[in-house]
Amino acid sequence: MGEFDLIRRHFQHALQPAGVALGNGDDAALLAPAPGCHLAVSTDMLVEGRHFLPTVDPRALGHKALAVNLSDLAAMGARPLAWTLALALPRADDAWLAALAAGLLALADAHGCALVGGDTTAGPLNLCLTVMGEVPAGQALRRDAARPGDDVYVSGQLGDARLALEVFRGRCEVPAATFARARRRMEWPQPRVALGLALRGVARACADVSDGLLGDLGHILRASGVGARIDAETLMQSAAVSDDVRALPKPLALTCVLAGGDDYELVFSAPAAAREAVQAAAQAAGVAVTRIGAIEEPAAGAAGTARLVDAQGRPYRVPDGAHLAGFDHFA
Repeated sequence: MGEFDLIRRHFQHALQPAGVALGNGDDAALLAPAPGCHLAVSTDMLVEGRHFLPTVDPRALGHKALAVNLSDLAAMGARPLAWTLALALPRADDAWLAALAAGLLALADAHGCALVGGDTTAGPLNLCLTVMGEVPAGQALRRDAARPGDDVYVSGQLGDARLALEVFRGRCEVPAATFARARRRMEWPQPRVALGLALRGVARACADVSDGLLGDLGHILRASGVGARIDAETLMQSAAVSDDVRALPKPLALTCVLAGGDDYELVFSAPAAAREAVQAAAQAAGVAVTRIGAIEEPAAGAAGTARLVDAQGRPYRVPDGAHLAGFDHFA
C-alpha cells in the first residue's frame, strides 16, 4: 500500500462544515472562519514510548490524539473547525490504520471538526496534529486574564489517568476494576469543548490540565501576574477526586490529583459574583465543576505560585513521598 492509497483508504474525510471552503486533497486547505471570529490554532505531538505504550489499542490512540488537541480549543473557548494530521509509521499495517482512523474520525465527527490535510511518512511511530477553531473576537479564555478575588475551578475529576500510569509503571497495585476505570480515563479522555463554549463571557482565564493541576494552573498565574490559594483538604474530599484515587495512600493520591497529567479537564478562574453562572454553564455542558480555591495578590516575587492551605486556611503540610512537580518533557 503506497502513501496516497493509504491516505485515500483511511483519511479521506467527507465532513466539510461551514468554515471549511476546501478540505483535504489539494496542496492546501481553505478555511473561512465566521465574520468577527479569530482562528484559534494549536499543535500537539504524541510519540510512541513517550506519550503512549506500544501495546495501546490503535482506536484509543486515534481518539486520544485528537482529544488532547481539542482540549486546547476547549481551554480557549473555541469551537472546533478543522485539523491536520502528520503521521510517521514504521510500517503500513492496514488493520492497525483502519482502527486508528476510526478513533480519530469518530471524535472528529462528534465535534464537527474536519480533517483538511496533513502528511504521512515512514519512521518511528509519531502523530502530530494541528487543530483550528473559531472564537468571537474578544471572547477567548486567555491565560492572562485571571484577577485577584476570582474563584478557581476544575471540571470533572483529576488523578485517575496518573493512577493508571503508576500501575503500568509497577509502582502500585489496585483491583482490576479500579485499573480498568483508570486506564479508560487515561486512554479515552473527553475534551471539554461544550464547557469551554459555555464559559465564554463567564470565566476569565482557563487552561486544560494536561501536565498536572498545579503546573497548568501555574501557567495561568504566571501569565496573569497573580498567585492562588488552593484548599487541598477540600479538594481531596470533593467530587473532583474519584473514590478510586481517594482510596490510595495519601502521598500517592496527592501526587495523582495535584501533579498527574493526562486528565484533560479544565482549570479556570471566574469572578466570585459569577458562581451561579458558572454552575449554569457546567449544567448546560453536562459536566460537573468544583470550586477549589481563589486567585490572590502574589507575595513579593511569588507571582505564578499556588499555595496549598488546609480547611482553616493554614499552610498545608504535604506528606513525605508526594511529588507535586508537573510533567516536563525534558526533565
